[in-house]
Amino acid sequence: MLNTTTWNRLRYSAYAPFYDAVVSRALRRPRRVALSHVDWEPGMRILLVGAGTGLDLPFIPHGLEIHLTDLTPGMVRRASARAERYQRDVACHVMDATQLLYPDEHFDVVVMHLILAVMPCPEQGLTEAYRVLKPGGQLCVMDKFQPDDQPSGWGRRAVNILTSFIATDITRQATPMLQHAGFRIQRDEPVLMSGLFRALLAVK
Repeated sequence: MLNTTTWNRLRYSAYAPFYDAVVSRALRRPRRVALSHVDWEPGMRILLVGAGTGLDLPFIPHGLEIHLTDLTPGMVRRASARAERYQRDVACHVMDATQLLYPDEHFDVVVMHLILAVMPCPEQGLTEAYRVLKPGGQLCVMDKFQPDDQPSGWGRRAVNILTSFIATDITRQATPMLQHAGFRIQRDEPVLMSGLFRALLAVK
């Protein structure tokens, strides 16, 4: 299997020093659009899962309690430095998205941007997101997905062998995964590359 937690930790440790230069500008608008779908309220407790270097932080309102996690220590260090530059009070932790060290029904919003297509087992990550969300809590997702009504063709599956090794799976379908975890999808919007990248808002 090319995609494992150990491999993800190794490769994203290597990517961390130049991650912002590669993905920051291209994905700025998709991040902003996805987070604009959330019904923000003062005092909410927010969890950013697989948050990388914290590129979502500029699009999250002030006055919220923010927790940020990532599998890779190098990413978390950069996220913490970004939070300081933006003068945001953010609790940053190295943590596996499939084993979140938070109690049940603890958060009002969970943000999972560019992680479901990376995780070896995204179903486990969604199960954990569901667990830590309060009833009625919101899940904000932005990632690369195969269209829900089309199975992956042989060409896409072949390319996926390479993309999965380097960075990401391009054959996963958003709606079945979210619904299987118990979420109700409220928004689903294409945000980049003719719908390859989608922003979804779901509710527990």
